[in-house]
Amino acid sequence: MVIGGDAAGMSAAGRAKRLDDDLQVIVFERGDYTSYAACGLPYVVGGLVADVADVVARTPEAHRANGLDVRIGHEVVAIDTAARTVTVRDLAGATTSTDAFDELLIATGATPIRPNLDGIDSDGVLGIHTIPDTVAIDEAIRSDHPDRAVVVGGGYIGLEVAEALVARGIAVSLVEARDQPMATMDTDMGARVAQGVRALGVDLHLGSAVEGFLSGTDGRVTAVATSSGELEADLVVIGLGVRPAVDLARDAGITIGPSGAIATDGHMRTPTDGIWAAGDCAQSRHLVTGEPTWIALGTHANKQGRVAGTNIAGGSEIFPGVVGTAITKVGDTEIARTGLTESEAAAAGFDAVAATAEGRSRAGYYPGAAPLTVKIVAERSTGRMLGAQIVGGSEVGKRIDVLALAVWKATSVDEFSMLDLAYAPPFAPVWETAMVAARLAGSTI
Repeated sequence: MVIGGDAAGMSAAGRAKRLDDDLQVIVFERGDYTSYAACGLPYVVGGLVADVADVVARTPEAHRANGLDVRIGHEVVAIDTAARTVTVRDLAGATTSTDAFDELLIATGATPIRPNLDGIDSDGVLGIHTIPDTVAIDEAIRSDHPDRAVVVGGGYIGLEVAEALVARGIAVSLVEARDQPMATMDTDMGARVAQGVRALGVDLHLGSAVEGFLSGTDGRVTAVATSSGELEADLVVIGLGVRPAVDLARDAGITIGPSGAIATDGHMRTPTDGIWAAGDCAQSRHLVTGEPTWIALGTHANKQGRVAGTNIAGGSEIFPGVVGTAITKVGDTEIARTGLTESEAAAAGFDAVAATAEGRSRAGYYPGAAPLTVKIVAERSTGRMLGAQIVGGSEVGKRIDVLALAVWKATSVDEFSMLDLAYAPPFAPVWETAMVAARLAGSTI
């Protein structure tokens, strides 16, 4: 039995059924959609993806055709680990039933952060976490023709939504309580991100906390109250990120780890017999620190779901962990990171060094070369690469992948600076900027 019909849940269900066709696999999903790419939703808002249906990888009907019993509009409201049953509410019929399981996978995902502020329920104050959220934003733009929008939150989702609204011809202000956008980057790299946000035409308000939302007599939002003043708004999108959805598991007595997500081992088992967890609700192990961590990404969710499904069906597979590789863009500025930042390394107890190199995406004389900044963090005593960050122009962000592999394999900066990377003027300078940053980091050890 599976609770949750998105990335982790359906990956697990499909994998288990393929490995053992005799398994009865039931999936409960409280929404109307399965297997959709939540990461693609801002691009639907921006018009780059023409139809919200395009982000749906498999419909419930497609999963049923593969032998899965998928029940949409069904919310699991309680788990009894002793009786091995779940209590399920049929949202359409408003009825409740009890269903038994042999093995149970919790794939409840994450819950969007929506602060308890005055006026947050005003018309025009929206979030973006699900397909219905996205449809609501698109309909608001089409019907209300907003001139001014405020995006709350300067992380991945906030930046992507800001870009999407600019693409729809709306003047956008972005409010971030911290002193930089992308708080998952070091401050020096965050400053470069801020330049890219402003270059897009976004009115960026840093170090400014949202205090509430003002509305007119019709109940529609008119402004956002912040610690630095009011910002007029016809539309507000909350993009403050997510938290692991663990209330159901916690209420059932299932262990919640120090990261705030459900505790699991490498097989995606929880400490409770017969209960598994995967995806945005589940804890992982950080391969650099060796400590429990929680990083909500579709890449992890699909892999964890596959691992859980394999093991539930009687196989043996391990999810090794994560190094926190992530990437996004805002306008022409690409932003990527992997491993630990300099501040994270210090907080984890590493004696770390860091070096930053500026370069270009192509040979300087070749047309279209984009600016590129790479920062590498390394352990002083060993030279082991602990993390890396990239901010630059078009076609530079995916360079993070080779850096992610180096962090994953505990490569030293000296080794990395001599890697045999591909070179030709249309693709890279003769000295790849990441290699230069590695050499600079090595020179400080």
